[in-house]
Amino acid sequence: MIFGIVGLGLMGGSFAKALKKYNLCSQILGYDLSLQNQKDAMSLGLVDKIINKEDLNNCDVIILAIPVDAIISFFPYLKNINSNTTIIDFGSTKELIVKNIPKSLKSNYIPAHPMTGTEKFGPKAAIDDLFENKTMVLCDLENTNDIHKNRAIEIFSTINMKLTFMDSSMHDVHACYISHLPHALSFSLANAVMSHENPEDIISLAAGGFRDMSRIAKSSPYMWGDIFRQNKKNLLESISLYEEQLKNLKEMLEDDNHDEIQTWIKKANTLHKII
Repeated sequence: MIFGIVGLGLMGGSFAKALKKYNLCSQILGYDLSLQNQKDAMSLGLVDKIINKEDLNNCDVIILAIPVDAIISFFPYLKNINSNTTIIDFGSTKELIVKNIPKSLKSNYIPAHPMTGTEKFGPKAAIDDLFENKTMVLCDLENTNDIHKNRAIEIFSTINMKLTFMDSSMHDVHACYISHLPHALSFSLANAVMSHENPEDIISLAAGGFRDMSRIAKSSPYMWGDIFRQNKKNLLESISLYEEQLKNLKEMLEDDNHDEIQTWIKKANTLHKII
């Protein structure tokens, strides 16, 4: 099969590595707006050729590994794609993308979200085995032709991914709590430290806890700004729930309710019984 990968960063580049590792492709064609990304993808051997948007018509499978707003903006360029071509997007939000899929593409479109990644971006961030043993969420496939559905399932199964099928609106709720809210908290923590009068002094004491929580604050502002906007409703609700927890802790501290604080922490500890 000939694959066309739109977006040659961490996700697109790592997926190219997986396709080559499992011999799923006869050729990988790459498209990226960044000339530097094009050069890096070629020099790293992630793709076999850099193409224009028009050349995507030659692909059996097209992967949209670009920011969520860019996915929607890219739809007009796919309007003449052959009905035999499978189109898969890797967007971190799903409901708004699904609502904007053109009617002409619905039968060969797979809304997907690989639950994996790092805080790094660009072709040089691509890593081996990023997708192996990770979950791939497939959303709203009721309008997708079985040929494309089965092709996507076969591809993801071959690279050893775990498949989960979900409604796009429910996906956005779940993704908010396990990904979008944690990123919002990490950005907030980083900004709180940088707003302190002596941020360098604080960072000099940083150990594992701070590094773990702040690591994803290095993520792309462009990508995450789009995600926050598209999942605004769910993110606002999750932030309100988080604020309520901080409010409870603040009140317990103010009232010196140390036993209640321990009980509160013990309740949080139970999360790891289900992870």
